Amino acid sequence: MSSGDAPPLLIVEDDLALQKQIKWSLDRFESVTASDRETALVQLRRFQPRVVTMDLGLPPDPDSVSEGFKLLGQMLDIDPNLKVIVLTGQNDQAHALRAVALGAYDFQAKPFDPEVLALTIERAYRLAELQQENRRLQAMAQPDALSGLLTRDAEMLRIGRTIERVAGSGASVLLLGESGTGKEVLAQGLHAASRRTGKFVAINCAAIPETLLESELFGYEKGAFTGAAKTTLGKIETANGGTLMLDEIGDLPHSLQAKLLRFLQERTIERLGGRQEVPVDVRVVGATHQDLRAQIKAGQFREDLYYRLAEIVVTIPPLRDRNGDAVLLAHAFLRRFAQEQRRGNLTLSEDAIRAIEAHAWPGNVRELLNAIKRAAIMADGARVTADDIGLPVPQTDDTAPAASDIDLRTVREQAERQAIVTALARTNGNVVRASELLGVSRPTLYDLMRRLGIK
Repeated sequence: MSSGDAPPLLIVEDDLALQKQIKWSLDRFESVTASDRETALVQLRRFQPRVVTMDLGLPPDPDSVSEGFKLLGQMLDIDPNLKVIVLTGQNDQAHALRAVALGAYDFQAKPFDPEVLALTIERAYRLAELQQENRRLQAMAQPDALSGLLTRDAEMLRIGRTIERVAGSGASVLLLGESGTGKEVLAQGLHAASRRTGKFVAINCAAIPETLLESELFGYEKGAFTGAAKTTLGKIETANGGTLMLDEIGDLPHSLQAKLLRFLQERTIERLGGRQEVPVDVRVVGATHQDLRAQIKAGQFREDLYYRLAEIVVTIPPLRDRNGDAVLLAHAFLRRFAQEQRRGNLTLSEDAIRAIEAHAWPGNVRELLNAIKRAAIMADGARVTADDIGLPVPQTDDTAPAASDIDLRTVREQAERQAIVTALARTNGNVVRASELLGVSRPTLYDLMRRLGIK
């Protein structure tokens, strides 16, 4: 492997003579060295190696393995994908096996065979490259759970992958987020990604009067009350075999919380006016914009119900925190509404794009959708302006990322990602125009997008 193919190999060895011998025998690899735990951690953060060889006996007590195991744990905490090859004495097989159990890639006994060690390192590099490529491809792929939601934001894509992992289980999911962030879209994505064959049924707990909500949820028998002319299934039974979304669960009346808790525990219901217990197999998804923990403290929401609903909690970021998504969605909504209104090829003006980027969107995606729909109807020409959308034009374009991480590589990658996603959003996915906006060539932009996993 040539020195330019990958980050350097890190060699951790306190015996300087042996350190030189290892480096010399592995001269086909570019390498950096460290002789103690602190130096090794500095080199790891500086060079970000994919492969490390290390001795477990390190100062201040080279006759003990405690410092080596401490370093192994710290390195794998920093980079869980790191391939660590432990070099041990002939009689240290127990320590070697413990190292592998803790996450080391492999071990070699001293005195080591240089060719065998080199081959082990080659394989470690190859595996690291394959795993890195696999992670890149996964990051580029839009999760199926987000099929109804357009996004390039890294956090939203992570949420989509979380939803996909949860989908195959029967765990209850609680979706938290401001109004209009797409909670129902994610709930539908969760249902679509699951193996459930029943319906997706949603009910808004805040939109139905308390006197009717119980019968809407649990159904009723014929004659249960005046006007109950026939037995009617509730939303829970209707969703049997599928998914039930309880939207605005924070507004569920306290009197119904105990009955819902019993259903979640027993997975059976009793219709109003009925005595028979009906088993129901349904995945429950709760959603709310309210702070349920604050409601629990105020005695408005049952703590035991919260923990039944919150087996998996997903917090959805507001639109203002999704890098580039506001403009990306605005372009998509404008295309849709222009087609519906037969307005031809409506496009966003530069001042409209800057205004969309600067606006906080307190109503999130729902507010943006309504604003673009109104603009598609009211715009005089083919160019939709900030005035058509009803937004002020910002005086300055202050969209530069604020980096909090002191690691320069991380800061640079975050800045590059944010700039590229913003440019692609502004240019509606046009890579040529985005490269001009960024001041780089098209091949350079493609290379950056591939490296950063931007689709």
